[in-house]
Amino acid sequence: MFVSFILAKVQAYFRYRETVRELSLLSNRELDDLGISRSQIDIIARQTAAA
Repeated sequence: MFVSFILAKVQAYFRYRETVRELSLLSNRELDDLGISRSQIDIIARQTAAA
């Protein structure tokens, strides 16, 4: 049980970091095309990791 909980948290962290990395590589123009501002990257990454 506890190991599954920790594993899920680690996986969520990796999803968060991957999302931040991918979105950070986009230009401001590309982010704007997606309707995302650079300041929203952290929020979106947290939402993605929680899903």
